[in-house]
Amino acid sequence: MTDMPTPEELLARPFFFCGIGGSGMLPLAQILNGRGAKVAGSDRSRDQGRLPEKFAAMERQGFELFAQDGSGITSADQILVASAAVEDTVPEVVRANEQGCLRMTRAELLSILFNTSGAGIAIGGTSGKSTVTGMLGWIMAACGREPTIMNGAVMKNFVSEDRPFASSLVGSQSIFVSEVDESDGSIALYRPAVGVLLNVSLDHKSMEELRQLFGDFLGRSRISAINADDPEALALLPSAKEVITFGIDQEKAQIGIVQGSIADAPTKQAALVVDRHDGSEHPLRLNLPGRHNLSNALAAIAGAAAAGVPVANAVAALADFQGLARRFDIVGTSPSGITVIDDFGHNPEKCAATLKTLKAHEGRVIAFFQPHGYGPLRQMGHELAETFARELGPDDITIMCDPVYYGGTVDRSEGTERIIGLIEEAGATALHVPERADCGAHMAEIAQPGDRIVIMGARDDTLSQFAKDVLGKLS
Repeated sequence: MTDMPTPEELLARPFFFCGIGGSGMLPLAQILNGRGAKVAGSDRSRDQGRLPEKFAAMERQGFELFAQDGSGITSADQILVASAAVEDTVPEVVRANEQGCLRMTRAELLSILFNTSGAGIAIGGTSGKSTVTGMLGWIMAACGREPTIMNGAVMKNFVSEDRPFASSLVGSQSIFVSEVDESDGSIALYRPAVGVLLNVSLDHKSMEELRQLFGDFLGRSRISAINADDPEALALLPSAKEVITFGIDQEKAQIGIVQGSIADAPTKQAALVVDRHDGSEHPLRLNLPGRHNLSNALAAIAGAAAAGVPVANAVAALADFQGLARRFDIVGTSPSGITVIDDFGHNPEKCAATLKTLKAHEGRVIAFFQPHGYGPLRQMGHELAETFARELGPDDITIMCDPVYYGGTVDRSEGTERIIGLIEEAGATALHVPERADCGAHMAEIAQPGDRIVIMGARDDTLSQFAKDVLGKLS
């Protein structure tokens, strides 16, 4: 990142995003577009005819879209924004190299905007980042702070007819709320005013690497909000400068829950939040189920408190938080009483949280899981299998298709069959059906009244349409 432009110089130049429709790329492109920059891009999904509604909405918002053939790179002034994983043989990269264009990763560009804002609020952790970013962003917006928000998921509170894929909000440059990613190490680029640490658990990196990354993250934050219920997160507390702790169970947490006050229902919950700074208690109503979402709410309240928002105001704002697309997103219930849920669960901790929420209430669970790549399946396949076997009961079933594959040189020698075998070895019921469409047909065939079908997976926006298709089959 030598000789990087200033934010002002950046916004004066045209951008070209390779993979502009991706969950990390689109919100950043939207923020630049909202600040007056000229933004164009290409996406393999568009070329393949997938997600036409998304790309049509982007064109209406002023993005110029090209085929992924290099034709959109026409000037040395353009800044190519592409994942570090994008291969040099991709036409846009070839053309940009020929033109002498500056190339930046998503994280490099985002970190410049974040670090030069008045106050950056960063949400880090293995699980829950998008939900807490949405919650904290909504608290700031509801309290009149006019935040800019960068999220990896569509925030229902900010969706409109003009912006159906609202994974960002363009506000002032004084407050910038963003999730930050540890999976590629890019969390190291951010210098937060407020750093929120949710949890530390196995995902894309080893525990040793994660402890180092998250410890350094806290060390760079002016004030940190740390989950006292998570032993790994709490162990990093000495790395932080100034701290607000939060937790459901940890009685010494500064933002906590009054014991015995939690009322949980299948689609919502309530609890009494206690601010142990002054002993005040505040009734929380949350339109999301699950203990993990109660913890997420405390994280957002603590992060807002670190940024100067009174706890009472933050708690009140969350009553109107509508949640995120693909985060325990209830697609609908069939006439026969079978409910379909769309969820982003893709690592052991996320999947466990979703399955625990489902199993807290009666009814069989049919859990469909689409692995988000061959590499991640090798990295955490054993832990995933343990999660499904542990969390689901004898009447439940796990169904998996083959991993997402859009081309490239990835090693595909080890796939879903191994995970299914591990689940079965642990005594649970699991089925491998290679094609996703066949999985949908099978689930519709075996589902019975009262069942919950949960569609889980990441890095594939067509999973939401698949969930709707499954509901359609049941109806």
